[in-house]
This record gives sequence, C-alpha cells and structure tokens, in this order.
Amino acid sequence: MSTGVAAGASAPSFAFSKGESAVAGALKPGMGRRPNVIFMICDDLGYGDPGCYGSQLPTPNLDRMAAHGLRFTHFNAGHPICSASRAAVMTGRYGLRSNTTGAFSPNAPTEGTSLEETFLSELFHGAGYKTKAIGKWHLGQAPQFLPTSRGFDSFYGVPYSDDMNPLPLFRDTAILEKNTDRDLLTPRYTEEAVKFIDEQSAGNPFFLYMAFSYPHDPARASERFRGKTGFGDFGDAVAEIDWSVGEVVRAIERKGLTGDTLICFTSDHGPWYLGSPGLLRGRKASTFEGGFRVPFLAMWPGTIAANKVVDTWCSNLDVLPTMVSLCGLKSPEKPLDGGDFSKVLLGGAGPVKRKPLLYFSAMGGHGLDVHCIRRDEWKLRVAQGIKGEIYINDRTTGARGSAWLQHPELYNLARDPAESYDVAKFHPDLVKELMDDLESQIPSFPPNVVEAYASLKQDKGDITTPPGASPRPNGLPVPDWAWEPDNLRPPSYRP
Repeated sequence: MSTGVAAGASAPSFAFSKGESAVAGALKPGMGRRPNVIFMICDDLGYGDPGCYGSQLPTPNLDRMAAHGLRFTHFNAGHPICSASRAAVMTGRYGLRSNTTGAFSPNAPTEGTSLEETFLSELFHGAGYKTKAIGKWHLGQAPQFLPTSRGFDSFYGVPYSDDMNPLPLFRDTAILEKNTDRDLLTPRYTEEAVKFIDEQSAGNPFFLYMAFSYPHDPARASERFRGKTGFGDFGDAVAEIDWSVGEVVRAIERKGLTGDTLICFTSDHGPWYLGSPGLLRGRKASTFEGGFRVPFLAMWPGTIAANKVVDTWCSNLDVLPTMVSLCGLKSPEKPLDGGDFSKVLLGGAGPVKRKPLLYFSAMGGHGLDVHCIRRDEWKLRVAQGIKGEIYINDRTTGARGSAWLQHPELYNLARDPAESYDVAKFHPDLVKELMDDLESQIPSFPPNVVEAYASLKQDKGDITTPPGASPRPNGLPVPDWAWEPDNLRPPSYRP
C-alpha cells in the first residue's frame, strides 16, 4: 500500500466534519436509513493491548476511534477459542449449538459450523447489502463452509490460524497460494479492504467483515513494521493492525461515507502467551475474564456519541441481534443467545436483555464443558481446569479436562474484576438462583453438551480444593501436616 503513514510516525487525524464528530440525531432502527457496516476482529488481541485501554503499544488509530466513538469496558467474547468465538459472532448463538466447540483443525477438512445455522452475512445479503469477507475465516475450509457459501459475495483470506500449516490464500473458493507469506497478510488484507470500499457508492449499503490473522502466535508483521515498536513481534503486529484500521477509516472518508458507516473493532477472545489481558485474571482458553473480556470500539460519526466510555456488559453474541435491529435485517428463525444492544450504541442505558450467559471451556471434554454462568456483575464458577491448567492451553500439554467444584465460587465483577475474592458463602440464595438457571439452560443444547454436563457433575474435584485453585484429585489423602477448615474437610480428615 502506498497510502498511510510509516511505522512510528504520527497518523493524520480522521477528517470528520464538525457535524459528524458529535451526535447529529440518533438513528431510530427501522426508519429507513441503513448504515454500511465494517466489522473488524483481531485474533488473540488482549483487553489491555490497545493504547486506549491503557497499553503502551502504539495504536494511534484505535485511540482516535475511541475519541470519535464508543469504548466498551465490559465486552465479552462468545468463547475463549477461535472458531467457536467466531461462530458466536456470525450466528448470535453459542458455537456449541452449531458443531463449533473450539478451533477447527486443518486436518479435518470436512468439519465446519453447521449449515443449518443462519449467518449474519446471509442476513445482510438477503437485505440487499454487498458483502465481503477478508482475512481469517476458521469456520470450515470445505467449499460449502467457506464465506461465499455463507452469504458473502466474495472472500479474500485464509481458512484458519496462522500457526497452522500449510496456510493457503483464497480468492473466493480458488487457492491463490498454497502456503502464503504470513508476513504480508495484514497489508494484503488492507489493500483488499480499501479496494472494496473504493468500489462502493452512496445509497448501496455494504457489510465488510475484516478478520485480522494477528497478533495470534506466532505474530508477524511486514518489513515496514518489523522491529519498529520496541515491543517485539507482538507489538509490531498490533502496530500494523492499527495502521490498517487507519487506512480503512480514511478510505471511508475519501468516499464521503463517514456519516453512513458504522465501524466496529474487537477481538475474538483474550491473548494467548503474549499480549495483555489488562488487570484481569486468565488468558485465551481460560474461563477467567482474561480469556473472555475483549476491547470493543464503535464509531459512527453523526449518529453515536464521540469520546464516550460504555460500562454496559455486552458480548459478541449480541452482535447479530444488534445488527438486525440497526440495519433492518430479518431475524433468524432459531432462538438467539445474544441480545440487542443497539440502544446502548445510540446513547441509551443498559442492561442488554438476554438470559444469563454461559462460559464454556476448551479444556477437555471435547470442548463441551461449562465452567461458569454470569448474570450482570455476578459470575458463578461451577467447574475448573484440572492439573493446574487453568490459564493457557498449549499443544505440548493438551487440554487435560475439567472437574466439578464441590464448593462453587461466586465473584462480583463490578467490585472484583480480577476474580480474586470468592463471596459465595455470603450470597447462598444468589448461588442457588444461578445454579438453577444453569440447570434450566443446559437441556436446550445438543445431546453431546447435555451428556458432557451430566458427566462433568460426576467428575468432582476434591472437597479440599481452595477457592480459585485448579481442582485437586478427588479423594487424595490430606498430608499429616495439613490443616483444613471445617467446610473443606473430607470425611477421612484427622485434625
């Protein structure tokens, strides 16, 4: 790309008019004005990685998005692993409802998100939008699962994560390169996005889904950004993504479509080995907030407020129902797990109306185990990863499994976002309410999820397991030197 700014240089401000930089009259869904939508999603970008979320990484364009729009501080992924999280965005439903329980392997070419599901892209396409997918897909690599079979007019990108080999580059269903140059993915995605925007015209709405391959490990950047940030490969990859965001926004400006375009930026889940989850506990693959909470920025000059921080709890499960409301799309026939937060985007107050949300784990049980249920600020943990594997899932250790907690843990995320203080014993009625809600929701899932839940409840951790810990093996003798409080004493305990 010949446009934009060099790494390390100051990017030009977004050239919004005075009327566009403030709310010029909120859109009322269904009134006839249908916005263009650009939805950008990173792979493994942590909640604490953008500069506007407290990082020292250079992200001037993301910071300007926050200054010209909304910055959400309580936004969750739909799942802490790649494919299932993207299925949640595209369907508004848990990935486990659509045969998407973790990350599809490149060695499983016949697997993909169920064809019985309705994708967000299909809703946009059915409403007359031009639709394009760019970047990492990871919802199935066979032709029937690729974007052009799921409501997108065209696709330019890769079928799965950058650590999978070989990594083919696709144009629609044709393979352009059998093993593409990973260093060039972000600039290539950017060039494709700018070209697509340049081809659009006012009055003909479009939906652009732009899924960056980075900063997923091993993070890569082109020569232009490599070694320039002082924060290693991860920081360089984030800086190049930030540059890409700026190029996309400025392409919209050049077309005069700023006031007609809603731009969203987020991540699929928390960071893996590197990257910052902020001050939150946990990382990718864990069911702590560090695995689930993600940055979310929304900018639509002239319609949504500028420089506003939003504390309402939202989720990537909410994206589809929100776009249905904002853009006048037909709602899918199947019941949704997410809710509509369009009123929040347009300046209203929350909360988002939906059932309490479930946190499914990638740790063992074929990715079917539920660990937590959350209602508003209250999060109840009923299970945890075993053998100490509660933070990071690595291929050298494998996802070892989960165990049921004999003492469920309750956390108030408003007061304790790092999940450091279990307060279950002070709120027994709330614990029971959330447990009852979990029991009522599980039967709505496919049989394999229901069976996994029944099995998980039988696979108990030891009663001596302290709050916040990986469950100890059930029945493990208490050492002679150990003292346990009354509520953590097994029947065989001898003080």
